[in-house]
Amino acid sequence: MWQRIKTAVILIIIVGIALFASQSPILFAPLLAVGVTIAAHEWTKLMPKWRQPVVFVLMVLVITLLSLWFKVTWIAWWIASLIIWLMALSWVTKFPTHTSWYGRQLALMGVVILTSSITAMFYLWQLSPWWLLYVFLLVWCADSGAYFVGRKLGRRKMAPNVSPNKSMEGLAGGLVTGLMVVIGISVFKLQLTGTALIAIVLLSALTILASVLGDLFESMLKRRAGVKDSGTILPGHGGILDRIDSLLSATPIFALGFWGLQQLGILVI
Repeated sequence: MWQRIKTAVILIIIVGIALFASQSPILFAPLLAVGVTIAAHEWTKLMPKWRQPVVFVLMVLVITLLSLWFKVTWIAWWIASLIIWLMALSWVTKFPTHTSWYGRQLALMGVVILTSSITAMFYLWQLSPWWLLYVFLLVWCADSGAYFVGRKLGRRKMAPNVSPNKSMEGLAGGLVTGLMVVIGISVFKLQLTGTALIAIVLLSALTILASVLGDLFESMLKRRAGVKDSGTILPGHGGILDRIDSLLSATPIFALGFWGLQQLGILVI
């Protein structure tokens, strides 16, 4: 436990410095590049008999860096990831009866999922580092709420074949905890009212649900691949994918919804 806490503290310090130390992406962009490189390497462990992991890692890194440069592609990546996550919802409910998704197509899925999440993080950071931190806090608080409520009150399993410890009661607890954070920030910090307040609450609730799906999806991948953790780079935590699995689904969903609300004139930030 102590090793897990030390690793978490170090990660918070590194991420905090990268987010807020400079308005230039000189610190944040390299952190994203390192993160996506390691995550891409770990993804190869989840794919069936991938014989050229270096090629895949380089492909993900190049595509992600090009996408960060060409902003016009961001929306397309987020929409593509949304399609994958909608399909993943069905895969999680049918596991392990149906595993036709497990094949070479995981390479393409990995490119889309990793690139969409990294571009979404960069987009939110460019709006304000506080918006990216908002999504982080939303996911972390919801996850903590789900853990404690599920541990105490959990009875009905959400996806027993994928993650036996997750329950519907825990999901409800995570939603309530996350939305308490949302309402607190939206009302007292952002001073949102009316349609804008309703919109950000609904988008945040959808983001929380998406984060749970991301967690379940990676758990399903690991079970199918026969591995416990995606890596060992983070002592006490496992791999990078093990720490950001919820964010892989949450950030592009939130970014796409936020962008849409801005285009509709509902949010003016």
